[in-house]
Amino acid sequence: MASQFLQLATTGSDCEHSGISAGQASGAAVAALEISSGDHVLDLCAAPGAKLCMMAESLGDSGSLTAVDIARPRLAACRTMLLKYGLGRRTRLYLGDGTTFSLLPLNGGSKLCSASAGDDRSDDEDIGDGGFHKNPRMERKTVYGEWRSGRTRQEKRSAKRAKYLGIPLQTGVDGMPELFFYGIEAGVVGMKVADVARVCQDSNEASFSGYDKVLVDAECTHDGSLRHIVKYNEWGWDTFERRFLNEERIASITSLQLRLLSNGFRLLNPGGTLVYSTCSFTRDQNEGVVERFLASHDDAELQEVEPARQWPCRPGGLPHTLRFDPVTSHTSGLFIAKLTKLESNLLNKVVVG
Repeated sequence: MASQFLQLATTGSDCEHSGISAGQASGAAVAALEISSGDHVLDLCAAPGAKLCMMAESLGDSGSLTAVDIARPRLAACRTMLLKYGLGRRTRLYLGDGTTFSLLPLNGGSKLCSASAGDDRSDDEDIGDGGFHKNPRMERKTVYGEWRSGRTRQEKRSAKRAKYLGIPLQTGVDGMPELFFYGIEAGVVGMKVADVARVCQDSNEASFSGYDKVLVDAECTHDGSLRHIVKYNEWGWDTFERRFLNEERIASITSLQLRLLSNGFRLLNPGGTLVYSTCSFTRDQNEGVVERFLASHDDAELQEVEPARQWPCRPGGLPHTLRFDPVTSHTSGLFIAKLTKLESNLLNKVVVG
C-alpha cells in the first residue's frame, strides 16, 4: 500500500472528470460547507492556510472569516498566504487554542465600525498592530486603526519573552487569543479593543450571535496524507509506526479532536453548518469522534453533502459521511462529516430551562 501512495503522490494524477488532484482532496471539506456571501465563518484549525484561502475567496463581498491556530509560525504562514493572494480583507486571524476559543463574529461589519468610532474618535488612541494595552482605562479608549504589515509590537514583545524563557510562545498573552491579523473590511478598524474581544459567555449567546459556518479540520495523525507518506518513506517506517500506531498518541489526539468539534459546535448558530474533517484513515479519529459527539449533543444532526454527488469518493461508516482515498479517488485520504445545529431542539431546551 505504501508504494501505491508514493506513486500517486509523485505523479499527482488527477481524478477523471473531477478536477481534484492527489493533493487537493482537502478542498472538499471547504466545498462541503457551501459558504455563501454574507456568512460569518469560523476556521478553528487554520494552518497551513490553503483551506483558509478557499474560504476567504468564497465569501464574496460580504460576511467575515475568523481563523484560529495555536502555533505562531504556522499562523504567520496563513497571514502570508492571505496577503500574497489578496484574500485577507474580511479575515481576522487569532493566535489561540481552538478547544477554548470563545470570540464571536463582529456581525456589524465595517458600517458598525464607523458608527462605533463616532465623533469622539480623535480622543482615542489608534493602534494598527493588533497590540493590547495593559491599562484598563486606556484599553476602553483604544481603537484599532488599519493593520500595518511587518512584525507588530505584540509579536516583538512575545518573541523577546519566548527567547528569554528559552521556549516558543505558542499562544496569546495569558492564554487569551491574540489578534494576529485583521483585514480592512474584517469589522475591526474603528472598533474599541473591548468590543472586538467579545467573548461568548454561554451557549445561548452563541446560538443567536454565533457563526453561520464552522470548519473543524482537526489535528490528526496524517496517516492518509500522501505528502506525509512520502516523508516517512525517507525518514523510515519505524518513525511512522511510533507516531501513528501508538495507543497513547491515538487516545490523546481523539480527545483533542472531540474537544475541537464540541467547541466549534458551541459557537455555531441554529441552522448553521459545521464540517468536521481529518486526513486520517482510522475509524477512531473519524466516525468514532463523531459518534461520541452525537451521543452527547441531541441538537446535532448529520447532513448530506449535496455537492459530493459529483465527487469521486465513497460513503463513510456513518450516514452522510464521506471518505476519499488513493484507490477510490486518486487523492490523499480525507474524512468529511457535515453537521447542523437543529433549531427546534435548541428552542425546546430554552423553553424547558
